[in-house]
Amino acid sequence: MKIGGFQKFSLLDYPGQLAAIVFTQGCNFRCPYCHNPELVEPGRYTESIPEEAVLAFLKGRIGKLGAVVITGGEPTLQTDLPQFVSQIKELGFLVKLDSNGSHPEVIERLADENLVDYWAMDIKAPWHLYPILTQCDVPESALQKSMELIRKSGKEYEFRTTFFDSLLTWEDIEGIQEMLKPGDRFYLQQCRYEKTLADVSSPKYAGSEQLHLDELPQCQHLLSWADKHDVKIGLRTL
Repeated sequence: MKIGGFQKFSLLDYPGQLAAIVFTQGCNFRCPYCHNPELVEPGRYTESIPEEAVLAFLKGRIGKLGAVVITGGEPTLQTDLPQFVSQIKELGFLVKLDSNGSHPEVIERLADENLVDYWAMDIKAPWHLYPILTQCDVPESALQKSMELIRKSGKEYEFRTTFFDSLLTWEDIEGIQEMLKPGDRFYLQQCRYEKTLADVSSPKYAGSEQLHLDELPQCQHLLSWADKHDVKIGLRTL
């Protein structure tokens, strides 16, 4: 495992649990607003943290922490991810996986082996905007398959979109709504414009940081739509 960061304690990243967070190095997407550039661009990598050190720490926190979140970067790029998650599960921790959904074969294996207790998959944009936003040619079918595998896993899950309002419009958010199904949990989260992969502090992004999702009438419309379609929607603001 290529581990680029390790946070020993979090109250926010696993619902209802005290959790540690493992950050993996490497990502196949290049979303300009990504706020973990040191995990995405090889030139910004720091020295990897040995997985043995992470596991040793977790052994000492049995009964104190309840969960481990594995995020990135993109964790499903790690060839030994299933083995690593299995070791964490053997210690008795719940596991949450954050993924961009681009490798459904990995998600399928993790689901089949009952290794993930909570899934969080990013929906970056409507399908037609994926190549522009991610700068990666990922088949729509792969992303759709990941969504279905997560839905059928029998575990808790959420889909989430970062509202990068310099590219996405509210019509695009409506396009994402069409990708959701009854029973889904979906979060629309505010974009952070500091420490990003690309320079999104330039004048063309001026004013974006003033956005407050929970104050916008479009969000109230979104919440009303969710009530009618049995979709649980939450807003994550800064």
